[in-house]
Amino acid sequence: MTEARDTSYSAALDHVLRRSYLMAPDEMGPLAAEGAALLGATSTTIWLVDYEQQRLVPLLAAGEPAREQLSVDGSAAGRAFRLVEAVEVDAGRRLWLPLLDGVERLGVVELGLPGPVDPPRRHAFVQLAHLLAELLISNSAYTDHYEWVRRQEAMVLAAEMQHTTLPPLTFGTDRVVIAGLLAPAYQVGGDVFDYAVNGTIAHVAVFDAVGHGLRASLLSNLAVSCYRNCRRAGLDLADTAGRIDDALSEMFGGERFVTALLGQLDLDSGLFRWVNAGHPAAMLLRAAQVVKELEGEPALPLGLGSLTGGSGPADFPVTTESLQPGDRLLLLTDGVDEARTEDGAFFGRDRLADFAAREAATGLPTPEVMRRLQQAVLRHQVGRLQDDATTLLVEWLAREPQRNLP
Repeated sequence: MTEARDTSYSAALDHVLRRSYLMAPDEMGPLAAEGAALLGATSTTIWLVDYEQQRLVPLLAAGEPAREQLSVDGSAAGRAFRLVEAVEVDAGRRLWLPLLDGVERLGVVELGLPGPVDPPRRHAFVQLAHLLAELLISNSAYTDHYEWVRRQEAMVLAAEMQHTTLPPLTFGTDRVVIAGLLAPAYQVGGDVFDYAVNGTIAHVAVFDAVGHGLRASLLSNLAVSCYRNCRRAGLDLADTAGRIDDALSEMFGGERFVTALLGQLDLDSGLFRWVNAGHPAAMLLRAAQVVKELEGEPALPLGLGSLTGGSGPADFPVTTESLQPGDRLLLLTDGVDEARTEDGAFFGRDRLADFAAREAATGLPTPEVMRRLQQAVLRHQVGRLQDDATTLLVEWLAREPQRNLP
């Protein structure tokens, strides 16, 4: 009996995979329903998270009746998304599962069921959800359909460029989790972050270009492209900063600049090395407390070398800090701690430190801590940011890597 059931589960996943080869991207919803029906589901809906991670939006096929969006913070679907866990409602007749690409949260899938399911069948639904997430990622390269669903308002050109430049918002292994967010999602212009994990080294960077709008976006795009070029050429941090400074100086003649924090975390030893080019200091969180700001030896922002007669590696000193297992690093741009209310009150680094420490104590997955931090900054400014506010959280894992998985 068990063997027959396992065969039927495998057949359902095989059906979805085989049909996906020639699937048009807007057929994702119907295909998900076909696969789930083979596992016993009576209805299936994919919900994608919006750019500000506040709403879950249904991915509907042509002709399907409209459905209201769901709140990430006030619904069963949102709980599945926030906590990365399966959520049952209606006496087991409805099951919500997170859609994950690795640890990147794309949304949730809603399954209507005849009644509660046994553990093997639930596990098959979890596997189906993972397959659907992978198909969403791979098919997003061929269509704008998923973007239309996720966007709640028009995106300015500068923000389009920044989001196109970004890596996935979240990445995780059993050694490290990296999560970042840009705000305001639809108007961001000068901020961008980047990361890569190569062997035992996690490379992280945050850039903040002077000014706003399209010019700032062009400036930061050049900076991050040069950063990737240097990283892939195997250059060290100081040489990389010098090359970015040269590229920006050559293009803009010292008239425009970018502040940046470039870092490398050794995943074996926990040694963090960084260059700070005129950028706000990172915060070190340990045991749910902000224990210090990683000041380091400062350098000039990138792009000003032509005004000082040229720059080289010696102009960008490297500072080090030894992390302990479980430590988190919070990298940010000045728009986060300088966020202001309508009456001019700053969010401030003290408030930021208190909030980050409080959220770290919750035990929530790192991506959810990052989402809640962004929401706190937006609430402080009544949803209207006066400057770009970008955050990147890096956790050197000590235990419980499964916390980020269902």
